[in-house]
Amino acid sequence: MQRGITGRYEITNIGSEQVRAFIPHPLPPNPPLDLSNGRQRLLERATLALGRLDSITLLLPDPNLFLYAYVRREAVLSSQIEGTQSSLADLLLFELEEAPGVPFDDVVEVSNYVAALEHGMKRLREGFPLSNRLIREMHATLLSRGRGSEKSPGEFRRTQNWIGGTRPGNAHFVPPPPAHVEDCMAALERFIHDEGTPCPALVMAALAHVQFETLHPFLDGNGRIGRLLIAFVLHHGGALSKPLLYLSLYFKQHRAEYYRLLDLVRMEGDWEAWLDFFLEGVENTASNAVQTAQRLLAMFREDADRVQSIGRAAASALRVFNVLRERPLVTLNEVHRRAGISFPTATKGMNALVELGIVRELTGRRRNRVFAYDRYLSILNEGIEPL
Repeated sequence: MQRGITGRYEITNIGSEQVRAFIPHPLPPNPPLDLSNGRQRLLERATLALGRLDSITLLLPDPNLFLYAYVRREAVLSSQIEGTQSSLADLLLFELEEAPGVPFDDVVEVSNYVAALEHGMKRLREGFPLSNRLIREMHATLLSRGRGSEKSPGEFRRTQNWIGGTRPGNAHFVPPPPAHVEDCMAALERFIHDEGTPCPALVMAALAHVQFETLHPFLDGNGRIGRLLIAFVLHHGGALSKPLLYLSLYFKQHRAEYYRLLDLVRMEGDWEAWLDFFLEGVENTASNAVQTAQRLLAMFREDADRVQSIGRAAASALRVFNVLRERPLVTLNEVHRRAGISFPTATKGMNALVELGIVRELTGRRRNRVFAYDRYLSILNEGIEPL
């Protein structure tokens, strides 16, 4: 549906240039979204796929195992969209020990993203509401160190930003002037909490993401926080018991269409075209996440059976294997700590896994060796090759 422009322009002077900054109307859209027929079916399919994803915790012996890996995979993907070249292995090595040879700036950005996401999840578990205060806290964590740390972490911007181009005067899009950011974000928070507006959680997440990206309330990190907001709105709306849906891979694979549809909403008011794209992404992403969890579960069972078949060495090897299910890239010291076994026992168990071909040593060194659960990492790495 083409409603026409979904906001107004304000002319401001920046330096010697006049700039047209866009101030969006508050949500929800007017006239209301068309959720009839085919779109309703799309919503039902996406909701069903989301329900299967939410029940994934019933399949896994330890649901946090999947969450640990999936969060880090998302951190790599979301940061890649912003231009980092860090890999999942870089991140895992960095978390083990600030490993030499890892590109520091890139991997710090990814590590900060993990910390921001985990901070948000912890606050929600404690009963803290999804709010602008929480969004600012997550942003402060995201930009706490490395690139962007000088760009007002945790604070809404007080200067004009822009998207595309070299300055506001030749930008592709100019978000609201800074004087409007606080009020616009307050209106977005009210929409998310407005129980008087009947809106399925998936639709609310779709609308809130576009509004946040249009407001671009921070000087840096808007894309990453905006993508996290989707999962947090779904959790807030009761569609997910944990913030487990991350659309970065879908947005990465359909990047041009993603940006085209954001512009279409702003300039023509076609929220339905965006919603169709969003719901297809949710169904696709949730279904793939369920399949990934099922593949991991089958792999864990198969490899555990192989370990149990080796006889007397199986007991120590299984203790090591259980650590590798939690952390697919580890040192022997990490295994020693996590499994509560002696260093020689950890070494013996790891050697057995290497002989079985389940684990590979990465460094070629005699000391401070790093071991990788290759099949696990290869599944997690699908689709996250650097752009």
